[in-house]
Amino acid sequence: MTIRVLVVDDQALIRAGLAALFTAAPGLEVVGQAADGAQAVALAAEVAPDVILMDVRMPVLDGIAATRQILAAAGEDPPRVIVLTTFDLDEYVYTALGEGAAGFLLKDTPPERIIAAVHAVAAGDVLLAPRITRRLIESHAQQHRAAAAGAPRLSVLTARETEVLRLVGNGLSNGEIAQRLVLSEATVKTHVKRTMGKLHLTSRAQAVVVAYESGLIVPAVAAADRPTRR
Repeated sequence: MTIRVLVVDDQALIRAGLAALFTAAPGLEVVGQAADGAQAVALAAEVAPDVILMDVRMPVLDGIAATRQILAAAGEDPPRVIVLTTFDLDEYVYTALGEGAAGFLLKDTPPERIIAAVHAVAAGDVLLAPRITRRLIESHAQQHRAAAAGAPRLSVLTARETEVLRLVGNGLSNGEIAQRLVLSEATVKTHVKRTMGKLHLTSRAQAVVVAYESGLIVPAVAAADRPTRR
């Protein structure tokens, strides 16, 4: 299956470079290029991309606002948005994920990793630049908890869905959650889908943000819950 990609950046050279990169990559098709967030919103509605590479700082409409509008207008199968920026600033990461972006990469990411990122988010995975993930959680989850009064209320979830959300927030895959809870992976997928539907979430990364902001997870507990990889 070909992954349809929309490239959004206010710098023509970067747009052209990313478009050329994706055009040359098997399984990817560039369906549009936009120079600002307003163009991105219009093009996303017109061409229905699977994945959007979204710059943050742009004229007319910034990437975070554009992401918000695109996902709000999307139907049951929204595009996956990867925020791509030169600014290693945690607030951008946190805000973008909170708006429903599926991942975040810096513009100095090697080309092969950018291609892998597109495939990963198209498959439903969460994508975060590793060097900022810990700082993101530790610096911003506590700050934003006060604002979480307006966030989706976890009381709408069943006990099992709450536990699944906690494990998603800790970075576990569906397979790892299935193993932890002694369930089939298909059952876990159903729980994840229902949880995200009840909380009106558009990406797994957004679920991570909600898990932290709601106080369901604290960083120290999250670290202890992650599976050990050998």
